[in-house]
Amino acid sequence: MSPATAPAAETEEHRALRAAVAALGQRYGRDYHARITEEGGRPAELWADAAKLGYLGVNLPEEYGGGGGGIAELSIVLEELGAAGCPLLMMVVSPAICGTVISRFGTPAQKQAWLPGLADGSRMMAFGITEPDAGSNSHRITTTARRDGSDWVLTGRKVFVSGVDLADATLIVGRTEDARTGRLKPCLFIVDRDAPGFSRSPIDMELRAAEKQFELVLDEVRLPAAALVGADDTGGGQAEAPDTGLLQLFAGLNPERIMTAAFAVGIGRHALARAVEYARTRQVWTEPIGAHQAIAHPLAAAHIELELARLMMQKAARLYDAGDDAAAGEAANMAKYAAAEACVKAVDQAVHTLGGNGLTREYGLASLVTASRVARIAPVSREMILNFVSHQTLGLPKSY
Repeated sequence: MSPATAPAAETEEHRALRAAVAALGQRYGRDYHARITEEGGRPAELWADAAKLGYLGVNLPEEYGGGGGGIAELSIVLEELGAAGCPLLMMVVSPAICGTVISRFGTPAQKQAWLPGLADGSRMMAFGITEPDAGSNSHRITTTARRDGSDWVLTGRKVFVSGVDLADATLIVGRTEDARTGRLKPCLFIVDRDAPGFSRSPIDMELRAAEKQFELVLDEVRLPAAALVGADDTGGGQAEAPDTGLLQLFAGLNPERIMTAAFAVGIGRHALARAVEYARTRQVWTEPIGAHQAIAHPLAAAHIELELARLMMQKAARLYDAGDDAAAGEAANMAKYAAAEACVKAVDQAVHTLGGNGLTREYGLASLVTASRVARIAPVSREMILNFVSHQTLGLPKSY
């Protein structure tokens, strides 16, 4: 699928961005991604080139060196790199989640300290929300922050945090006591990678990826007042304001779902393109196998489902960029669900089309079988999305 097939609803600028990123992706491709993963390296060259061209910070404010666009533009970048076989997973985290939260809610000092580096790729942030005993239930998060004079002291654990070894800091989701009600409510802290008491250990994953997963331990990590996102000079402000931390959290989670959809659509497109190329040329009897409907129709269906998922992703991005957070939340969850399902089906059909060749290193599709399932699981499972839609959209009662 070439950039020329992009939806007509896209602007001329979006089509130009799509074509330019596709050209960058073709210079690296699946072989590059497979090689650095095999060597245990990271995509530093691709990250640097994407940064130099302004793609990593395309969603961040121009006054801080960004492109002045939104998640719509950033999702195009990730989708096209994925379609070329070399997606940058940390784009989901650093510019999309952390960059968005800081640009929307950070103090002037936090914006100046972080946004220029996130925009030009020279700095990177990780994002820690998942906990061993909380799973998808964010209300069970036990990482807590307490005041100690003008400082904050953070204690807890996080798991499945991507790229902590590459990041200059991690945006940690904790909970602190509401001064008026005594209830715990979410708050976000910027934790420097070298902060005393902040440690990480790699999680041994069966999935091979350039970006590693980590468990984090925060053992009485002492942070200055300015580490609280949106804090005033005393470390207050955000913590005392009702629901501010929750707004910050969802300001990051909705882009995360949209970018996960872009990741999935890109991978699905890459797998489908490899299968279509093979089906056009592979000849067993008198015609290429792509002439047979048993091969052609499932590939056509996979293409349709990817295009539908992309349309929902674009809708979610536009709603989010327009500031309609409530509608964007629904659309972002739907986009993530649709893209994950379409990706898994496209990859499975691609491998099946190639038969035995689909399991070889030469064609590079077998590793996508595992990778494609990530979008079904992370950052939120498809079952939790179905819960969200059934409760929030359809108005059905909760079972939990």
